[in-house]
Amino acid sequence: MSDATYDFIIVGAGSTGCVLANRLSAKPGLRVLLLEAGPRDSNPWIHIPIGYYRTMDDTRINWQYQTEDVPQSAGRRFYWPRGKVLGGCSSINGLVYARGQASDFDHWRQLGNAGWSYADVLPYFRMAEGASINDIDEEFHGRDGPLGVSRASASPLCDAYIAAADEAGIPPNPDYNGREQEGAGYFQVTTRNGWRSSAATAYLKPTRNRPNLHIQTDTLVRRLILEGTRVVGVEVEHGDKIQILRAGREVLLAAGAINSPQILQVSGIGDAERLRTAGVDVMHDLPEVGENLQDHYTCRSTYRCSQPVTVNDEVRSWPRKVGVALQWLKNRSGPMSLSAGQVGVFAKTRPECATPDVQFHFLRYTAQKRGRTLDPFSGFTVTMCQLRPESRGHVRITGPDHRAKPTIQPNYLDTATDRDTMVAGMKLVRKVAAQPSLADYISEEMLPGQDVTSDEALLHYVRANGSSIFHPSSTCRMGVDTGAVVDPRLRVHGLTGLRVADASIMPTLVSANTNAACIMIGEKAADMILEDIA
Repeated sequence: MSDATYDFIIVGAGSTGCVLANRLSAKPGLRVLLLEAGPRDSNPWIHIPIGYYRTMDDTRINWQYQTEDVPQSAGRRFYWPRGKVLGGCSSINGLVYARGQASDFDHWRQLGNAGWSYADVLPYFRMAEGASINDIDEEFHGRDGPLGVSRASASPLCDAYIAAADEAGIPPNPDYNGREQEGAGYFQVTTRNGWRSSAATAYLKPTRNRPNLHIQTDTLVRRLILEGTRVVGVEVEHGDKIQILRAGREVLLAAGAINSPQILQVSGIGDAERLRTAGVDVMHDLPEVGENLQDHYTCRSTYRCSQPVTVNDEVRSWPRKVGVALQWLKNRSGPMSLSAGQVGVFAKTRPECATPDVQFHFLRYTAQKRGRTLDPFSGFTVTMCQLRPESRGHVRITGPDHRAKPTIQPNYLDTATDRDTMVAGMKLVRKVAAQPSLADYISEEMLPGQDVTSDEALLHYVRANGSSIFHPSSTCRMGVDTGAVVDPRLRVHGLTGLRVADASIMPTLVSANTNAACIMIGEKAADMILEDIA
């Protein structure tokens, strides 16, 4: 690597960074550099849908963060996988494609972020999407976008769960990304022809012959380079070499809700007092860098199934495992084609809720722990998360070393509303399980267990057994107030030559899985950047 100058330097080849690289390099006169700390996406498990079961714990392609002890969650620490590979988290996630509610984005606009209402962002969702689903509302979906979106495979057990939700008062909804989110239906997932459609496969592969796009993997950003109040480039390390790379127009920080605030802070951009305490020279006082952290907290219920219709049954022996592999190789179907949830439920825990406040992921299998061997009996899992948590945490560096992992404190269950909603959500999971359509499938509730009945006992279970669903956001929040990190065009307040574009800019966490919204942010950010330089 030799010193070089580009028009745009994109830091992070995740869900947003890949989109930016594609859209900006489509303009021939622009020289674009995409930097990724991890390797290329050559690991075969990345591209097989069920491979997330392995990649979530793979040290080669995963930052493998750990939180601090969380007081309201029994003082436990939580594992947070983050993609460290081309495609970022879109290469290792559970493939669920869920955009959030229209009111999420309208709320962003109400907070002063012009251009971010649902009407504003819907065209970008449609632009990104290459849906291969028949019964969806064309007003809300795209057919020709680069990101493959299909529907999770059906099964009698999944059909029974959707019917049970209906019996419990949660209506069927075949398109939760359409006009209304509320209801139960098969998940839409980021696959195309049975393969994972990551941001890398969707957006980078089509660019392979563009001479103006340079992709550099295994390259770690040490710091941003400032000249006064202008960011002019990045200092990186690649192997044993350190290099200065200059950006003639802008540096675009797309490293995610953990790494983006970390890079800002080690570069001297953040809360002045905390930076000095960490031994970092203050370049720009911006107090909310790393603050406002939000994530979806989830808790699972598991059931012993009275019929051999689960994935546990399909892979119970080596001959069956071979059969599953052959099924995948033949027609890209079967257990190896599964996402982290086959049925999605968006529901209200209270009648006064204007929109759903909890989400279920129904999985046709059980395991003692993520990434471990499936249980030796028939079983299925329902995970439930609160969609709009009130609790706020932070991401903070402890010193100037760019390689040192920051402290992460999500503060799960920090408010009474969050605790009450989780308990109400667990009760709703039980209500669905008690319906006639599931009577022939459930022989026993294994977790939380029938002895866990009172609200107090359920809350204790939630505190002791809940986990992250891996949707960190909002640590470089967008806003027009003095505390915000970026403005509505994603420019860092008080600086020039620097934008942030990833989940960290969300003012509030979307009411769904975050990958779809991150792709949208990339599409919209690219449009704004091209407008600004026109």
